[in-house]
Formats: sequence, structure tokens, C-alpha cells
Amino acid sequence: MPRVDLLPPEVRAERHAAVNVRRAWTGVVGLVVIVGVAGATAAIYASAATATLASSQKETSSLIMQSAGFSEVNTVQNETDLVGAAVRVGGSTDIDWPSYLAKVKATVPNGMELATVTIDSATPVVAYAQATTPLEGQRVATLTFSSTSSSLPDVPTWLTSLRTLPGYTDASAGTVALSAGVYTSNVVVHVDSEAFSKAYSKEGK
Repeated sequence: MPRVDLLPPEVRAERHAAVNVRRAWTGVVGLVVIVGVAGATAAIYASAATATLASSQKETSSLIMQSAGFSEVNTVQNETDLVGAAVRVGGSTDIDWPSYLAKVKATVPNGMELATVTIDSATPVVAYAQATTPLEGQRVATLTFSSTSSSLPDVPTWLTSLRTLPGYTDASAGTVALSAGVYTSNVVVHVDSEAFSKAYSKEGK
């Protein structure tokens, strides 16, 4: 059936305006609720973070106070470590000479007696002088021996026996002199780092 809208345009416009107003207020209320929820959530997280920070600070303070009680122990430990390092450095070039010379004496052939020994060895702070000729190997110590005998000394056999010494590098014979019926012979021996005792290293006893 045909219908005719007899409402004035002013009434129709007023109704549309009222609907728009209600929609606007609904949006405003919804936005306020969202902002309120977000603010409450942020406040909760902030409170939890503050509590965690306070707990961490309290624990840190407690650890600092506890460590202060061990300051003397730490000082003693540091000094002990320093002394230990100094001993290892100072003993890095140590050779057990009494034991080593006993091995040298065992190499002397029958009929010969070890008379004198001169030792020139490396130090922890000064590099040992090396040979200037390519035929001589690296060394950390030089031993010069003199022996006496009533007959012509068997120096070649002695040179061969000296090769059994720890750290042996090379050896050479010097002069053989006869005086008042006594032969005196000289031998020079070079040894390398294998002769070190390592008694003061971490691996040493």
C-alpha cells in the first residue's frame, strides 16, 4: 500500500542527531574503559617490577656485606698467587746440579778422575748467549770439565758417554796436557732446556 511520510524534516533530523549523540557517548565510555584497564595493568606491572628491583638490591647488598668479611682471605690468596708466580718464574731455569753432576761423574771412563767443573747457566731474566756457528745447537748452560789421569786419557769414550746426559746438545774436547806424570784433559758440554728440573712449575712436585 502506498505510504506517505508526513513527519516534518526537522523532526527527522532531530532523531538522526539523537542517534549520533548516543553512538558518540557509547564510544567515549568504551574508550574510558579501555584506558582504565590499560592503566591498571601498567600499574600492576610497575608494582611487580619495583618489588623485583627492591629484592635484587637487597640481595646485592647482602652479598657485598658477606664478601667484605672475606677481604683478608682474598688479600692473602692474591699474595699467595703472586708469590707462587714469582717462584715459578724464578725457578723456570732451575737445574738440579748435584744430581746432574752425579750423572756427569758416572760418564767418566775408568782411570780418569773429575778434577774441576765450571758451570755457566741461564737465568730467568737474561737470555742465554747462543753459538755463533751453525754446527752448535741451542743451549741453556755450558759445563767445562777438567779431568786427571796417570795414563793417556780416553777422551773419545768420555765424549760418547756424555751423550746420555739429560738435555745433551753437543760436546767438544779441549787440550790434553802432561805435567809431572799427570795428564789433564778438558771437555766442554752444552745442554738445552731438557736439563731443567721443572721442580717449581705447576707440573713439578
